[in-house]
Amino acid sequence: MSTQSGNGVRRVTVPDLREMKRRGDKIAVLTAYDYLFARLVDGAGVDVVLVGDSLGQVVLGLDSTIPVTLDDMIHHARAVRRGVERALLVVDLPFLTYQVSREDAVRNAGRVLQETCASAVKLEGGSETIARTVNAVVEAGIPVMGHLGFTPQSVNAIGVKVQGRGDGGRERLLAEAKRLEEAGAFSIVLELMPGELAAEITRSVSIPTIGIGAGVGCDGQVLVLHDMLGLNAGFQPRFLRRFAEVGELASAGVGEFVQAVKGGEYPGAEHTFE
Repeated sequence: MSTQSGNGVRRVTVPDLREMKRRGDKIAVLTAYDYLFARLVDGAGVDVVLVGDSLGQVVLGLDSTIPVTLDDMIHHARAVRRGVERALLVVDLPFLTYQVSREDAVRNAGRVLQETCASAVKLEGGSETIARTVNAVVEAGIPVMGHLGFTPQSVNAIGVKVQGRGDGGRERLLAEAKRLEEAGAFSIVLELMPGELAAEITRSVSIPTIGIGAGVGCDGQVLVLHDMLGLNAGFQPRFLRRFAEVGELASAGVGEFVQAVKGGEYPGAEHTFE
């Protein structure tokens, strides 16, 4: 089941992802934060485009996702929507837009869909409180993607480390995944956890799992676009594979431009109007 964009392109829907899990088809997910990159990743065939609050680090130059606001997310998601014709568009709900009350969560999630024309929102955590919030948002007719394991909005509390090891971590994450499924989430991102645990979670739920630093056993994979293209040169965690070195190419291109301008080689006669 798919819908059509204004240009007649068949769009990926939430039921499509569940069907992909049933068939064993892997789901490809990438982030995007602006129109041109959104058009690029959508045209390359990704199934889901995520406007992540990771824009805090890779676009806004912040130290974490915590200072990112709802207005920031809406601004970038509106630009991304203009570039996405086929993929399912999901937008992160940033810090404190869903944790205070279920009413806030429904209102803010609804604002995201109304103002960006996205198809779904994503929020972090799997506690009983968060599960009730997920259920409230879903009951309002808004699809929700969950997020377990390392949850960046909780970085000050849990640090940056692999989750699900020791002290009942495995049992807790398995229980949280089931809780999110029962609350109505249509998918769950699994971040920074042992591959064996992520595979077990994937087998235990009927909804698709999307891994990042969670091994091959998930139903799909997501990366931050700037990281996988080599634009974020200082970031090289174990789970990251760089599929291109765009940062090096861009740096070389800018250097050539500077030299050409300072050397009087650009613009040339072919670039000048008579």
